[in-house]
Amino acid sequence: MKLLLDTHLLLWAAEDSPRLSQVARDFIVDPANERIFSAASLWEIAIKVGLGRSDFNVNPTELRDGLLANDYRELPVSGAHALRTLSLPSIHKDPFDRILIAQAAVDGLTLLTADPLVAKYGGTIRAV
Repeated sequence: MKLLLDTHLLLWAAEDSPRLSQVARDFIVDPANERIFSAASLWEIAIKVGLGRSDFNVNPTELRDGLLANDYRELPVSGAHALRTLSLPSIHKDPFDRILIAQAAVDGLTLLTADPLVAKYGGTIRAV
């Protein structure tokens, strides 16, 4: 399965946080699954680090390097992804979450999320 991790799961997995559920851990460590992160998540992290948000206490460059070194694949944001957000219902207003939802839909990925609002989009989104 091709797994796109939402931003919080990505951070929690990278720091081996106890906030990462066992279900999420099982998906992430399963060698049959391909682990993917979005460039949009790095953008979100960089913005929030720049704003001094205490819940985003990570160096985005080191995070990206670590993810790539641990066999995560980086997914760029494309025009097709951006346009797919137009057809999403207004369940969630966060633009970073909306682009992840669109990326999963366009590229046929399973989006893993801990956000109950994101999970309401259904389809290939899994709440973990």
